[in-house]
Amino acid sequence: MSHAATIVGISELLVERVNRHDGIEVWARPSNRPPCKHCESHNLRIKATHQRTLKHTRQGNHLMTLHLKVPKYHCRCCNRYFRHPFAGIRPRYRATESYRLEVFEAHDGGVTQRKLSRTHDISPATVERWYQHHIDMKRSEMSERDCPKVLGIDEHFFTRKKGYATTFVDLRRHRVFDVKLGRSEASLRSYLKGLRGKSNVQVVVMDLSETYRSIARRYFPQATIVADRFHVVRMVNQHFLKVWQQHHPEGRRNRGLLSLMRRHKWNLSNEQHANLMTYLGDYPVLQELYIAKQKLIRFMLLKTLTAKRARKHLPRYLSLIDQLEDSPLRSLAQTLKSWMGPILAMWRFSKTNGITEGFRNKMEMMSRRAYGFRNFENYRLRVMVHCGWDGIINRPI
Repeated sequence: MSHAATIVGISELLVERVNRHDGIEVWARPSNRPPCKHCESHNLRIKATHQRTLKHTRQGNHLMTLHLKVPKYHCRCCNRYFRHPFAGIRPRYRATESYRLEVFEAHDGGVTQRKLSRTHDISPATVERWYQHHIDMKRSEMSERDCPKVLGIDEHFFTRKKGYATTFVDLRRHRVFDVKLGRSEASLRSYLKGLRGKSNVQVVVMDLSETYRSIARRYFPQATIVADRFHVVRMVNQHFLKVWQQHHPEGRRNRGLLSLMRRHKWNLSNEQHANLMTYLGDYPVLQELYIAKQKLIRFMLLKTLTAKRARKHLPRYLSLIDQLEDSPLRSLAQTLKSWMGPILAMWRFSKTNGITEGFRNKMEMMSRRAYGFRNFENYRLRVMVHCGWDGIINRPI
């Protein structure tokens, strides 16, 4: 292969002539004859030759166009015909695979179709068609994956007409595993039944959703359900603020007091803590509930405990829940008892649904940029491309 052919990047190519005018025009032909694609024989003759013109790549601001002489061979052994194959060039295509991949990566990186149509001399519809082709190729590769070992499940709003969608996230690899329309067991049943490797799932992280807990118990029976720490702490604060509203509505509307009530005790300065205790001194019941809430939150923030250390904390945690059952926070105590297993599993595991929430924000941003999606499959395709893989297609050319 000549030095010029090395720059072109297509193996077994002999460059005959290069012309530079408005662009780069390269005339080339095969450097040798291949064996017969049917019988591997080398007893070939050239029956005819035709020329193919292909867009190849860009060198600086100039488009490189290849003019290839493509022989048509006749095998004297099997008496069959075939055309010369080139690596990275598909039959009947007017652009090489490297050129199509270059357009895909540019569009995926944010370059608009209109600008690509000017710089790469193709139509916006062609840009979209090539983009969809590479996305479908990658999605077909991802469709054969097994379920991840650590799975995060969360819902997010799609459209008013079609409702909510469910996101499945691989929390170990920080990737979206899949997105499906619906959030009920009935709408997800057919998809969950067809999932590969459900027995591989060891941990399922979710918020305090009864629907998702029943789904995890039914379709991932061997997995440990772990409650998301953020949602549990938020639930505790919401119950406490509701009781505060009942005891002192005027104080609940004070934004300064509201900020102090929401914070953890260890995040308050001495002056802020003294001011808060002064206020709570006028409401003894509320003061006792505030102290109980702070103790409860400390339990919720425990993580990566050994089984021995978790057993030490368990009696004090159960005693605190029993005290809450005889207080205005009895509904909170009932919820904590109902979710006892997933909440205690938080002590052993450090994984949360923070990664899933981050992808949720990214998906909402994608929807805003597109001014909304009507077709859910198009939306799912975009999510899988931008959140499910690194955007790089490793493929021999």
